[in-house]
Amino acid sequence: METSSRKQSFSQALSSAVPEVDRLTGTWARVEGAVLPLPSAREHARPSVHPAAIVEKGAELGPGVEIGPFSYIGPKAVLGEGTRVGLHVVIEGRTTIGARCQIHHGAVIGNLPQDLKYRGAPSEVVIGNDTTVREYATIHAATEEGETTLVGDHVLLMAYAHVAHNCRLGNHVILANAVNLAGHVRVDEYAILGGLTPVHQFVAIGCHAFVGGGSRVPQDVPPYVKAAGNPLRACGLNAIGMDRRGIPAEVRLELKRAYRILYRSQLNVSQALDRIQGELKPYPEVHEFVEFVRSSERGIVR
Repeated sequence: METSSRKQSFSQALSSAVPEVDRLTGTWARVEGAVLPLPSAREHARPSVHPAAIVEKGAELGPGVEIGPFSYIGPKAVLGEGTRVGLHVVIEGRTTIGARCQIHHGAVIGNLPQDLKYRGAPSEVVIGNDTTVREYATIHAATEEGETTLVGDHVLLMAYAHVAHNCRLGNHVILANAVNLAGHVRVDEYAILGGLTPVHQFVAIGCHAFVGGGSRVPQDVPPYVKAAGNPLRACGLNAIGMDRRGIPAEVRLELKRAYRILYRSQLNVSQALDRIQGELKPYPEVHEFVEFVRSSERGIVR
């Protein structure tokens, strides 16, 4: 009888915690202030919120959003159409998540930055469309007012990855398990970082670059370059990645020449860049390679 009574009490408490749906004008309703489609909209497009989840007043849920049990959605969160949130997920702060994203259990998005300079200023996290955040990954808000931690479209953050304040991840980036990005790190499109890799603050990793697992990244990694080891060393071009992206053979050949001039000649960086610009064909990819290296503030991996 005692066990039955406890079960009944828990059931009653859970039922009382589920907010009522108030009908509004048009095709939308609010659950404790969260914007939801009314049944008059297409049935499959209605958000689904588990009774054990908490959606705060002010949160906006697009059509087809799913919220799993024991997850928390803060009052300033915006979730795009078709995004699915697993169990025990925390989405707080000024966080905007695009359409069709997958947020797996235990992930924390929009929490305060781990920055001693932070003084409570309103800042944001913005995540694009079709991005996947796996188990226990974390994405922190930016430090100063009006600043943003940005994650692009089609990004994959594997389990336990950490994206610190003010980081900017381009489209199609992959961070493998337990990659840790310090503050203000930039990772350009199609770059891949292997597991257990820490990246120093303010480092930039160029497009289509590849960093081997277990590496420590204290300096910038140029576009299309493959780097690995401790200490980190450049070890050629990311040929497999360029092949997958369909970069033409003639462009890859010029990038290979650019790499050899920069890394294999006896020239310093400025001299090597001048030679690349003077001798190689002016493909956009070569120009991007040169400009990345020229604008590097932390210096490039050697």
